[in-house]
Amino acid sequence: MGTPRSSRQSLVMSARANLAAALSRWLGNGLLLAITSVAAIGVLFILFFIARDAVPFFQLRGFKEFFTSTHWYPSQEPVEFGALSIFVGSGLVTLGAALVAAPLGVAAALCLSDVLPFGVRQAVKPVIEMLAAIPSVAYGFFALVVFAPWLQRLGAITGTNALNVSIILGIMALPTVVSVSEDALQAVGRELREGSYALGATRAETLLRTIVPAASSGILAAVLLGIMRALGETMVVWMASGNAAQIPDPWFNFLEPVRTLTATIAGDMGEADHVTGSARYHVLFAMGLCLLLFCFACNLISEWVVSIQRRKLKGE
Repeated sequence: MGTPRSSRQSLVMSARANLAAALSRWLGNGLLLAITSVAAIGVLFILFFIARDAVPFFQLRGFKEFFTSTHWYPSQEPVEFGALSIFVGSGLVTLGAALVAAPLGVAAALCLSDVLPFGVRQAVKPVIEMLAAIPSVAYGFFALVVFAPWLQRLGAITGTNALNVSIILGIMALPTVVSVSEDALQAVGRELREGSYALGATRAETLLRTIVPAASSGILAAVLLGIMRALGETMVVWMASGNAAQIPDPWFNFLEPVRTLTATIAGDMGEADHVTGSARYHVLFAMGLCLLLFCFACNLISEWVVSIQRRKLKGE
């Protein structure tokens, strides 16, 4: 028997139905594109407005003083805006935070993905992720009231120094490093693990020589995200860094107080002249622009490393 007439007709769409389907598909794609573009457009607007208020400072004072001088006297006469010591302070505490967060975070991620039993992992991982929910001011109070006196008892001249901030920032960056690294390790799959075990490798050899190299791009991305988390933190460094615009002697001396870009922006923005647009006002946006460009560079580096790793896995 042939196909009933009603069934044959249901498979054929009229011109109006085709137009409605195409229109709905076009509207749906356009709506999804608009939603996904909101974040990118927001970042571009942020970059535009920060750059708009940062450029007048460089037009007025130039680049040399800002990047090479250590004399930061924005409220005295004559004013000086040498931010080299502030850049060194930011780099020092970020480096210290990375040295704390990277090994601890990757080790914790390895434990969660390949060492701990599933039930223990399900209990431990939420606890680690809860560190991200603690307000930064609570970390700042802990660094100032609890950790600073400990450092002084251990021989530090002052407890508010680069070491204090580095350790606290490393703890604050741990949830990001652990979560992203653990996802990268899980994405490697069981095939590599089972193949390594089948060749007679131990668990340690499998983790260090097979799993970690295969997930290296994701681990590097996790560390870079942790670095950006530490670099952009304001409250903790404002409370516990000492806020001294100086380069430690020697520069890697973590026991001396330092000052960071974020703490300077937060501390000086209220005193800058917003109405007339003074140089002190625009220099803070110049610092913000430097922070933003550094974060963009970290993102580009992570994307570049991930693309190289993908090409290696594909055998290109």
